[in-house]
Amino acid sequence: MPQSLPEAAPAPRKTVLNVGCGPRALSVIGDAFPAEEWRELRLDIDPAVDPDITASITGMPEVEDGSVDAVWSSHNLEHLEPHEVPQALLEFRRVLRPGGQLLLTVPDLQAVARLVAADQLDEPLYETGTGPVRPLDVLYGYGPALAAGNRFMAHRTGFTPRTLGKALQDAGFESFAMWRRGEAYELRVRAYRTPAPDGSPPDSIAQDFSPA
Repeated sequence: MPQSLPEAAPAPRKTVLNVGCGPRALSVIGDAFPAEEWRELRLDIDPAVDPDITASITGMPEVEDGSVDAVWSSHNLEHLEPHEVPQALLEFRRVLRPGGQLLLTVPDLQAVARLVAADQLDEPLYETGTGPVRPLDVLYGYGPALAAGNRFMAHRTGFTPRTLGKALQDAGFESFAMWRRGEAYELRVRAYRTPAPDGSPPDSIAQDFSPA
């Protein structure tokens, strides 16, 4: 009788490092990272949210060089001091495998500044599960969280498309796409760590940016 072929072993799941992960209910495993293909490694500076790794995004020594396939960073960079942003982006690139991707979101200060100039600083932009977000929250941090004593939520820097693109390039991301998500007043980036054959710094940046 013909023998049946052994079933192929399932491919090992890839790893996404969720930095500034927040509570466990905010997992990124789902549509963006299907559970059958990805596992999540959670990192946060706040031990109260029960991360897998407690660390700042400016220094992640517990995460080995080139050990993750993706880094997910949603609204983290604005919580850093301006001089810390390059450190964080270098850390993101360091932990990515060659060909790995960074998915990054930050507030769009250029879009919000138009509302500030129109004297709409305290008018709601959109609703969240915990209440409205106003231009003032985008500039300085979410007011209710700050009032509750969560100083990790304060904003200390901000970005326009140009300054964010320059920061990515300076950190060595060889290619990226950037676009605006207008209804959330945010900039989104998909950046890649592509190997440089001789270790030289990148000399090209591909951008896909559509202004609002």
